[in-house]
Amino acid sequence: MRVLVVEDEPRMSTLLERGFREEGYAVDVAADGPGGLWLATENAYDAVVLDAMLPGLDGFEVCRRLRGAERWAPVILLTALDGVEDRVRGLDAGADDYLTKPFSFAELAARVRALVRRRSGARPAVLMVGDLRLDPALHRAWRGDVEIGLSPKEMALLELLMRHHGEVVTRSQILDHVWDFAYGGTSNVVDQYIGYLRKKVARPFGRDDIETVRGVGYRLRDPVPG
Repeated sequence: MRVLVVEDEPRMSTLLERGFREEGYAVDVAADGPGGLWLATENAYDAVVLDAMLPGLDGFEVCRRLRGAERWAPVILLTALDGVEDRVRGLDAGADDYLTKPFSFAELAARVRALVRRRSGARPAVLMVGDLRLDPALHRAWRGDVEIGLSPKEMALLELLMRHHGEVVTRSQILDHVWDFAYGGTSNVVDQYIGYLRKKVARPFGRDDIETVRGVGYRLRDPVPG
């Protein structure tokens, strides 16, 4: 998943960026309201973590403008303001959730996962495609009863393929959702990581269910009814 963090306090911004990267997310960062608004308008994010008190434009106004521009990525507002009127203001501006500082990063990450599931309707907490199972919260994956060790990027790529199983996912979509705005390499990294996944979740189990769609991208095939 790809997350935008808009936070002007450098230490907090660094902690959030590091935490989400350790969770396997692609992370973009902005340090003020106008920068966050531009990134969130120009890119497709799975979630936006938005500080309420920002230079340039505050988080309430950023959220209001995003909704006015029909950008519907889930937004969590972070703020030291804990009055009821502030929570109401944030939710009325279009935020989906509200977390008061100080907070636990584990809670923030759980709230992001919950919002992403809720946004797209039926998105279970544990993904299953045939005998392939992935728990994003625990960072664990299994083929049948065998647990598979995956790096954060491999986990993120597998999650994307599983959430869109049966559909073709293009290289551009993979780069957008698994790598971040700052990535300056080529799309060959996608092919490399698909190869890593095949070596871990397919070939050792006699499977060939990660399909190359030539010139387009990749598809995790639905299991054949047996």
